[in-house]
Amino acid sequence: MRKILVTGAAGFIGYHMSQALLSCGDFVVGLDNLNDYYSVDLKRARLSQIDSENFHFVEGDLVDRGSLDRLFEEHQFERVVHLAAQAGVRYSLENPGAYIDSNLVGFGNILECCRHSEIGHLLYASSSSVYGANKQQPFSVEHVVDHPVSLYAATKKANELLAHTYSHLYSLPTTGLRFFTVYGPWGRPDMAAYIFTKAIFDGSPINVFNHGKMQRDFTYVKDIVEAMVRLVDHIAAADPKFDALAPKPATSNCPYRVFNIGNNQPEELGRFIEVLEAAIGKKANKNFMPLQPGDVVSTFADVSGLQRAIDFRPQTTIEEGIHRFVDWYRDYHQIS
Repeated sequence: MRKILVTGAAGFIGYHMSQALLSCGDFVVGLDNLNDYYSVDLKRARLSQIDSENFHFVEGDLVDRGSLDRLFEEHQFERVVHLAAQAGVRYSLENPGAYIDSNLVGFGNILECCRHSEIGHLLYASSSSVYGANKQQPFSVEHVVDHPVSLYAATKKANELLAHTYSHLYSLPTTGLRFFTVYGPWGRPDMAAYIFTKAIFDGSPINVFNHGKMQRDFTYVKDIVEAMVRLVDHIAAADPKFDALAPKPATSNCPYRVFNIGNNQPEELGRFIEVLEAAIGKKANKNFMPLQPGDVVSTFADVSGLQRAIDFRPQTTIEEGIHRFVDWYRDYHQIS
């Protein structure tokens, strides 16, 4: 039985990942600070679903280096899945300090603890937001991503750079995961699927940015988690073909990797809303708006690297995924 730390365990992806690892027979220590960026009740409700003697929850903050050191010393983890972060592109426009603390200071503390504890593999959440002003699609991990358009994206790019440095200096195997618009049961209330579903049920208008001409590579959470479970033991290694005269961004001459995890099938926002309307059985009242600062018009994941590494690509269509999300939403909010 491996002992694995999952940070952000009360979060959307962290909750699902914890459940999946427990199903694999692992012992999971879940760390979360239960902050109030969104409903703490929802976070606690997720945790209440984890019914296993092999799960131990710790309430704590990544910026508390002393507590983090003690946690690593006590448990002697074999793997770390780092999903805790201050999320949200739009929130970063008004609250940059939260991103500096959690996504930079917190990630630095995780790296230090992994180094001193000689962790066998660190998986960490990056984001499709790192592609920023890049217009070349599909987004490939071989593209240069030096032009972020939000502070959130900049912190995720910084995480990748920090991880590479630790892989290079201390031989810490690190794998970064660029998630593309994750949705599904137990999703976050600040994300499109939840916002739109709530508004449609309530009869409230929804803001449709860029007049609905946005495209997103919507990716169902169980697909994300399946890929991560496979990657836990697909330990990052030095690329024997790495050429320092023509370096590729996704690999290195040290144990460092970056992968896209997306559905590889972008959908227009208008189409996403249509599928939601069909699942709910009610039309949305749409308020068409211009593109917001920090947003990108389109995301589209090239997942060929993921396929080569673990023979996996997401399979869940938005029709399947949205119906599952709406079923969960009805049940959670007790809507008949």
